[in-house]
Amino acid sequence: MFNNIPTIAVIVPCYNEEEVLPETSKKLSDKLKYLMDNQIINDRSRIIFVDDGSSDNTWSLIENFHKDNSLLFDGLKLSGNRGHQNALLCGLLTVRDSYDAVISIDADLQDDIDVIDKMIEKFCSGYEIVYGVRSNRKTDNLFKRLTAHGFYKLMRLLDVNVIYDHADYRLISKKALNALAEYGEVNLFLRCIIPLLGFKTCIEYYTRKKRAAGTSKYPLHKMIKFAIEGITSFSIKPIRLITTLGILIFTISIVMIIYFFIRFFTGYTISGWASIACSLWGIGGLILFSIGIVGEYIGKIYLETKQRPRYHIEKQLTILES
Repeated sequence: MFNNIPTIAVIVPCYNEEEVLPETSKKLSDKLKYLMDNQIINDRSRIIFVDDGSSDNTWSLIENFHKDNSLLFDGLKLSGNRGHQNALLCGLLTVRDSYDAVISIDADLQDDIDVIDKMIEKFCSGYEIVYGVRSNRKTDNLFKRLTAHGFYKLMRLLDVNVIYDHADYRLISKKALNALAEYGEVNLFLRCIIPLLGFKTCIEYYTRKKRAAGTSKYPLHKMIKFAIEGITSFSIKPIRLITTLGILIFTISIVMIIYFFIRFFTGYTISGWASIACSLWGIGGLILFSIGIVGEYIGKIYLETKQRPRYHIEKQLTILES
């Protein structure tokens, strides 16, 4: 149970968001001012934009927000584009000592900011992690709905603990952030790491809106890459499936050898080469596919053993000291 008025940070990862950022900053500032005026959060609470190496005027806008209202807006600029998950992690870990809890939200205004009130209420009643979960996918096209549902079902099938229809809209307490800081892996997939933390959690449902401006930073190829990262970072079932498949194919080959011997000694011969060619192509493709899956895991081991930094902060516009 949280007894005092909490100090909250709202972390907003940004990559080329100059079109939507003015509206985002206005709506988030109005929300925080409302919460402060009603003594729901401490007046030391802040909105912190994290610029993930944008090539447009995103950082200039963040600097202007901070200049106009340094008591509400802070900023972090990464030295290069490190990806959404690294930018988000940078914000979370940089501010964790200065705030009681942190809320992460995307800059595109699709997540319902009114859920922030409920998240803080849950936090004050004793919850360490509050997940923002979509109540439906009506704003998505048919293809995106099918692929998203397929992804979550596949993750569950592979024994990966993931919150269905949850992205990166969540509240995390300082205690949970300190636990998150102990995870040192380079291959980040926060949607699956956060559930591993444990602690007392709950879900707040909301209806996702259409993007206010700009374009999605997750086209199809990035979504596929993101899915592969999630699967190979948290499940070894694909490798076990390869082993099972190999045993199955070997068993079938033994049966086929026995069958061919019987056909040979009974005077029947196999005519044509089509079946052999198809078998060779099929097994060859399966072998290459299997090597590719194993290669994904070896590649991750390679990256992890290097222990390279996940991000570098180039500029920082004030962050409260604890």
